[in-house]
This record gives sequence, C-alpha cells and structure tokens, in this order.
Amino acid sequence: MTELQSLTNLKSGTYFVTGTDTDVGKTVCTKALLQAANRQLKSTLAYKPISAGCEHTKDGLRNEDALILQQHCNIKVSYNAVNPIAYTQPIAPHIAAIENKRPINLTLIDQGLDFLQQQQPQFLFVEGAGGWHLPINNKQLFSEWVIEKQLPVIVVIGLKLGCLNHALLTVQSIQQSGLTIAGWIANHLQPKMPYVEQNIDTLKTFINAPLLGTIPFLENINEQDLSLHIGISFND
Repeated sequence: MTELQSLTNLKSGTYFVTGTDTDVGKTVCTKALLQAANRQLKSTLAYKPISAGCEHTKDGLRNEDALILQQHCNIKVSYNAVNPIAYTQPIAPHIAAIENKRPINLTLIDQGLDFLQQQQPQFLFVEGAGGWHLPINNKQLFSEWVIEKQLPVIVVIGLKLGCLNHALLTVQSIQQSGLTIAGWIANHLQPKMPYVEQNIDTLKTFINAPLLGTIPFLENINEQDLSLHIGISFND
C-alpha cells in the first residue's frame, strides 16, 4: 500500500499486535503503525512486555526489537518501561524463564501496562512474542493475559507458503476468545512470492476484519519510513 487509500478508522486506545508465527515481522509492522500515527500527529507509545534474544550492554540486557519500538514512540520513556522482562537466549520465553530461574511475572507486566497508559498516549501498541498462543509457563498462555485485558488485536501475517492456514487458525482462535480483531497487516517476507496477490485476496475473503496495510519486502527496513504502507486514519 504505497498510498493511503480506503483508510480504515482506528480509534485511540491500546492495541495488541500478534503474529501468525515467530519471525513474521511484528516489530516491522508495529514500527509502521507508530510511524503512521506519528505522521498524523498522534501521541504514541509501544510496549514489548517479554523479549527473548537480548545482548548484554553497559545498561543491561537490550533487545533489538524493543529498541526499535522505543525509538519510534513520540512519548519518551525508559527502555525498561518498554521491555520489562528480557532474556538473553533467543528461545521460547517460558523455557528461557526456566533456564534463568526468573519466571515471567504477570504482575510486573500489568504494572508496566498501567504505567504506559498513565502517560496518556492516544495510541499504545503492545507487541507480543512469537505467535498468538505463546506459553509463559507450563500452565498459562500469554493470549490469556490479552483476553483478560480485553485488548483489540492487530494480526501480522507473514506472506509465505503456508501463511493461509496459519493466518486463519490465528484469526479463528482470537475471534473464539471474544476479542475484536481491529485489522491485519500483510508483511512480505520474500522478494518474490508466487501468487502473492491471490493469497492476499484469499485472506481478504476469509478474514472479517480490514486490511490495514501491506509492507513490501525491503532490504533495509531500519532506514525506511513505513508509514505510507499503512492505510489507517488514526482518530481520537
């Protein structure tokens, strides 16, 4: 979506960004949402409660995705406010929690969300980890936390072979939980995917929620303004 056409209205509030799998571009798409809202002069914050795959720095553990989100918020908060729970290993967070003997603390995640909402951003995007049903321990899924908070969901679909099944299963599960799907974003993971437009058309047919944007395959996304690929009118 290179021009903002057929804009979808998005009301101010807190949104949860999930993906159809890991490595489908949740951070890329959350960055695009932040850039688009910033472009429309809305106040923004982002939250990545859990990250696994961090580097040790003089300031502590730092996750590349969380740093990107922090950079593109126009309300400035500390890194720990954006990403309160971080693990070094790039593995499933609940396994990292066991390995590091640091369980995922939902109270800490609740407090972090409350703090960011108290900053009164017009748009707050909460980025999940992995896919929709991410285990946070051997008994709980992170999706249960999203359901408890009653957050509307934006689904990132990584365009690749198999994405139709992953996308429809994810959408079905979210809808069965009673949550609202605010929309979905198609993210190109390959320079050339066979029949990509037909795949997008199929997703449009089966997903009862608006397509909010299509992110093209880009060699260096870090230096790109992705806002023009998002078709949203951000409203108060």
